[in-house]
Amino acid sequence: MKVFKFGGASVKDANAVKNVGRILNLFPNEDIIVVISAMGKVTNALERLTDAFFYKKENAADVLNEIKKYHFDIVDQLFSNKQHSIYDELNNTFVELEWAIEDEPTHSYNHEYDQIVSMGELISTKIVSAYLNEVKINNQWLDARGIIQTDNTYREGRVDWELTQKLSENLSKQKGITITQGFIGGTSENFTTTLGREGSDYTAAILAFTTNSESVTIWKDVPGVLNADPKWFDETKKLEQISYQDAIELAYYGATVIHPKTIKPLQNKKIPLFVKSFIDPNEKGTVINEIQSPLPIPCFIFKVNQVLISISPKDFSFIIEENLSDIFNLFAEKQVKVNVMQNSAISFSVSVDNDERKLPDLIKTLQKQYRVLYNDNLELITIRYYDQATIERVTIDKKVLLEVKSRNTVQLVVKNA
Repeated sequence: MKVFKFGGASVKDANAVKNVGRILNLFPNEDIIVVISAMGKVTNALERLTDAFFYKKENAADVLNEIKKYHFDIVDQLFSNKQHSIYDELNNTFVELEWAIEDEPTHSYNHEYDQIVSMGELISTKIVSAYLNEVKINNQWLDARGIIQTDNTYREGRVDWELTQKLSENLSKQKGITITQGFIGGTSENFTTTLGREGSDYTAAILAFTTNSESVTIWKDVPGVLNADPKWFDETKKLEQISYQDAIELAYYGATVIHPKTIKPLQNKKIPLFVKSFIDPNEKGTVINEIQSPLPIPCFIFKVNQVLISISPKDFSFIIEENLSDIFNLFAEKQVKVNVMQNSAISFSVSVDNDERKLPDLIKTLQKQYRVLYNDNLELITIRYYDQATIERVTIDKKVLLEVKSRNTVQLVVKNA
């Protein structure tokens, strides 16, 4: 068994969907689980729909109509037969969405988010599966929510590995091509959960683990894993091979090419992960496996829209273990992830993503017990295998507000000078 994962960019329009078919034709008579994300930027559009439904920021029906038009435009280009069953399937799916946003919200924002945003993957896989069958690439459509079981932590579902393993038994024996969704799971109450943004990579790793697959391939619009994002660097280099450890570090620090949770299940069973180009599928790409050698060149990761929060006791007493435990509990409760941290005798500083849904509430709660200062519009730069020259390179015209160094990694929170 192989597991392939196609992200939003690889199914963003009709030509992209046709390209998925061309790639699958390169692997005739193989048993492949194909994990597919929502098309293009549909997840962002469904987040807008959730906000429109929950917060009334804009007209929900208008947003839904945009999403419907986008998908039906793709279907019209893929199917000459306008009586094809995919049209009824999509209409029924969109009716479900219309019903979901008709009444006032009855659950928390995170719960409603998962029920609405998860529809992107269900819609994309139905379209891709129907198209592939139409062009004689026979496949079976599978609802991932019946396999990947999680707890009730909405927007960050925690996998029930034992139950998911049990439910994967039939999947591991499946022959041919199986099309399923990334990003989503199900609860014991039959609600939908999501695994965190960009969680389709994680889905691929979960299914590879539970089916004992021989490999996972993530198909991207880049030739492999690069040492820096081309948006930030004019000259980048492809990494031919990466250890599991370095991949975990890079993903943890924010490298967008791999979801942070993806590596551990693969490492546990020594399943190699390939990152390859869907534009040039015959190119070698990058392999992530159990090699031990460090990377030969520095790797750069940039995270923008950061907020640096400094927390200190109101009476200027020391920051001690009891304070830190309390502070971390609040971050966990508000589901705010820390990207880098540093503590001194009387203050504790962290850099976090500027999430307008979570951060104001966290800061307000912290201010009840602590003195809280913060700066926004910052960047977090992480360099793996740094030297002084690489630090100087990225801090030109920048003011460094926080610097944390370890043997192999430096993290810098900066603002424009």
